[in-house]
Amino acid sequence: MLTLALSKGRIFEETVPLLVAAGIQVTESPESSRKLILPTSDPDLRIVIVRASDVPTYVQYGGADFGIAGKDVLIEHNAEHGDGEGLYEPVDLNIAAARVSVAVPNGFDYAGAVRRGARIRVATKYTAIAREFFGRKGMHVDLIKLYGSMELAPLVGLADAIVDIVSTGGTLRANNLVEVEEIMRISSRLIVNQASLKLKHAQLQPLIDAFRGAVEG
Repeated sequence: MLTLALSKGRIFEETVPLLVAAGIQVTESPESSRKLILPTSDPDLRIVIVRASDVPTYVQYGGADFGIAGKDVLIEHNAEHGDGEGLYEPVDLNIAAARVSVAVPNGFDYAGAVRRGARIRVATKYTAIAREFFGRKGMHVDLIKLYGSMELAPLVGLADAIVDIVSTGGTLRANNLVEVEEIMRISSRLIVNQASLKLKHAQLQPLIDAFRGAVEG
């Protein structure tokens, strides 16, 4: 039995066509089912539904044989868990594409603050990405770790800026924020438990190849 770790939402929705290309149908939807373990048309493959930030943990420590996670999630996970020891990242699936960016309230002179060497407060859940980015720029920042509603932080005076995922920019505009710097482009990656790849190679490798073929095709 193989176990694939996925999160609800966009990653799940964009993974389904890749599974179909591999000849696998997901028989239940995580949006309509209360089950955390979903069966598939392949009796030797099941899907576990976990939080996006937990996917690398499940794969690294053997709760799942493989999974799909955003590059942003992987960077943060690796910063906290020894550079993802035990994880193999064979395929960039090019799904759930977005960017990690710096955003500030409309009217905040971010460029001036950078020029002056001002110390700014930045709210983010991507502390490893933000720390490395601002460190490269030689900027002095105080990082404030939040887990949700990042756009609220500048509106109530908690932070001067945020580092967050931006897709269309609609949420920023709705909250009178503007994107001032793009840090990196991200997409979701197939990740595999290295021990599973050795012990279940005959089962896993065809699926890895099918995912790779679906992306390249």
